[in-house]
Amino acid sequence: QVQLVESGGGLVQAGGSLRLSCAASGRTFSIYTMGWFRQAPGKEREFVASIVWNGGSTYYADSVKGRFTISRDNAKSTVYLQMNSLKPEDTAVYYCAVRPSGFSASYEYWGQGTQVTVSS
Repeated sequence: QVQLVESGGGLVQAGGSLRLSCAASGRTFSIYTMGWFRQAPGKEREFVASIVWNGGSTYYADSVKGRFTISRDNAKSTVYLQMNSLKPEDTAVYYCAVRPSGFSASYEYWGQGTQVTVSS
């Protein structure tokens, strides 16, 4: 079992920046990949970014490439999402998630989410 707590969301004007944090606890040794997803009102959940815990390889949705950066602190079992040049379409609830195995196709543990609102 892995517990995830997101923080850092808020209200920001277009062009501004926010940094989200996600702290993992519990059986953190089982973490293979940590990622960020988001869901806007009336939209399906979508992938934002992920990082492989050991190797540090990163992946990004096309919509956020060049603007968002995912990173991790292994000692703190924490993943971050630095969001720059924010756009109104980035408005969503952002969720941190864990994929526990390199052989697993799905993220199995999820945080409660943190609201990001970008005003025009």
